[in-house]
Amino acid sequence: MFDALYLTFSAVTWVIVIYKARAWFRDRGNVDLGLTALMTSGVPIVFLFSAPSVYRAFDRLTGVANLAMVFLYSAVVLFASGATILLLRWTSGKDAATRARAAARSRVAVAVVATAWAAAVVCFAVGRPDAVEHPRDFSTAYAHAPGVVAFLVLYLAIFGTSLAGLGALCPRYAAQLGPGWLAKGLRTLAAGCWLGLLYCLCKLTGFVLTWAGHDAYWLSNGVAPMSASLAALLVLLGFSLPAAGPRAAAWRRLRRLQPLWQAVTAHAPEVTLTGSRLTGRWPFADLEWRANRQMAEIRDIQRGIRRHVEPAALDIARRKAAGAALGERRRAAVVEAAALRRGLQNQITGHVPVPHADSVVITVSADPAEEHEHLALVADVYHDPVVDAVLGELREISAARRP
Repeated sequence: MFDALYLTFSAVTWVIVIYKARAWFRDRGNVDLGLTALMTSGVPIVFLFSAPSVYRAFDRLTGVANLAMVFLYSAVVLFASGATILLLRWTSGKDAATRARAAARSRVAVAVVATAWAAAVVCFAVGRPDAVEHPRDFSTAYAHAPGVVAFLVLYLAIFGTSLAGLGALCPRYAAQLGPGWLAKGLRTLAAGCWLGLLYCLCKLTGFVLTWAGHDAYWLSNGVAPMSASLAALLVLLGFSLPAAGPRAAAWRRLRRLQPLWQAVTAHAPEVTLTGSRLTGRWPFADLEWRANRQMAEIRDIQRGIRRHVEPAALDIARRKAAGAALGERRRAAVVEAAALRRGLQNQITGHVPVPHADSVVITVSADPAEEHEHLALVADVYHDPVVDAVLGELREISAARRP
């Protein structure tokens, strides 16, 4: 069970790490992004060596019992070192002098962590009392071995310090940013850091209890690794949300706009952008660009049919939407959908009412994200019964006016 669980976690986290690495390869001047890709690469390595079968296979290959634990914890220290450097970079100012001081502090911090971890590895090398494999109970099995004790204490100190600093800093930055995917990512990252501190506490408590003669296997080797696994997933999710969140939102918006875009561009295919960028591509490529392009093409068609929409269409739509007790945003979407459908119908028949509507585009906000959401709502209500009722009344009015 543990093999399947940890190997699955490793595979999932490798996907996230590769995603971050691809982003850095496209923007190699972004030091923070490159550092994030490097430090998060330690997480799937931790999951990989946490699988008991991989742990034992690695030790058989190297001929050193429990050496996999050193690699596992080294991957954690890699993450901790990266987190420390990020902390120093984020807390530095914007001018060159403060950035230089932050770089100097980063080098000192890395040197301190590297020295402490080198000492921990030496303690591991000289402190193991036997050659028995302990993939799941390493800390409790060696609770009375001074060398291993020093190894574990140094590891928990390095890891816990970085988690505490990152967990305290992220919510402060998120509060300054306001709503958005970056703020959500920072808060998720902070939650992962605090859960990681729970892991450190469980490990330390279980270790002390075992050393004192009160076995707490369930705490140190049960609760602790599971909390660490969840913490690692939250940390990676936090790092991924600022990039993945907008793409997921664009994909949802694209799916919602697609039926409306297909319906209106069928009457005016000349406004659509054709070319290689839209054909034969990975379906998740250029999501933001594709969603924005669809919105722009729908807006172009709306403006082009304005002269085919009579003012009465907007008045009737507002009245029927109010009568249906719709909310403000849905009322605006119904009015725009009714005007769009009516304009397309009149365009097909060649009818140009006099006077025509001043505008058939309703602007709900200066924020592009809210405008996108509004147009997606127009797509949702395009065939709403209220819109059908508006068009039905307009047809009756038109029929009554015919001689």
